[in-house]
Amino acid sequence: MKDLNLRNVTVMRYILPLREGGSLPALAEADDDFKYVLKFRGAGHGVKMLISELLGGKITEILGLKIPELVFANLDVDFGRTEADEEIQDLLKFSEGLNLGLHYLSGAIAYDPSMKIDALLASKIVWLDAFITNIDRTFKNTNLLWWHKELWVIDNGASFYFHHSWQNFDAAAKTPFKYVKDHVLLPQASKLDEADTFAKSVLNDDVFKAIVHLIPEDWLQWNDADESPEEIREIYFNFLKTRLEHSEIFLNEAKNARG
Repeated sequence: MKDLNLRNVTVMRYILPLREGGSLPALAEADDDFKYVLKFRGAGHGVKMLISELLGGKITEILGLKIPELVFANLDVDFGRTEADEEIQDLLKFSEGLNLGLHYLSGAIAYDPSMKIDALLASKIVWLDAFITNIDRTFKNTNLLWWHKELWVIDNGASFYFHHSWQNFDAAAKTPFKYVKDHVLLPQASKLDEADTFAKSVLNDDVFKAIVHLIPEDWLQWNDADESPEEIREIYFNFLKTRLEHSEIFLNEAKNARG
């Protein structure tokens, strides 16, 4: 199995916010001289969004899809004190510690839904999003980039939405994912069975165990859960394991939505 570990970088410079919205991502520069799209623990859904990005991103990678490198990005306690914007200053203050960064793809352009792509590639991305229950890859917001003549997957933060209610885990793993009907690539995803076969050839219990153990300990100190960090990891593991074992549930939903 390939090395799934993330590099650690320290954020040196906040450059600019990238868009309005609850997650308030930003472009920043780190101590390795690279620029990153930063996702902050102090924004929106906090560490649960970061966990979605981490788990979803690593599964994307294992499926052989293009995704910018993920890194753990550390924010020093003094970082952002000179920021003039009070909202951003508060965001940085509440994001002290470990955050998540995605390597910035300079010059990338948003994917145009009118662009035809390979049917198996489209099917793999639809399969991915149905598997991780990502509700945010739609015609309105594709969260796909075209860079160096290849399609890149970004922004998995709206995945694993079961963790916001944190109950009925087995039932959540077996949901058909009705939001697949809104997926931007569904019209081109004519090889869903092939995508399912491929995914089951590369995803397994060992992969899932390795991925959930990437979640930093301090991202698992939840006020709204009684479980220990290790028990929370086990719930994510069981969700992934069960969902893969019952992939025909969301696969049939996607096929029906195409029909």
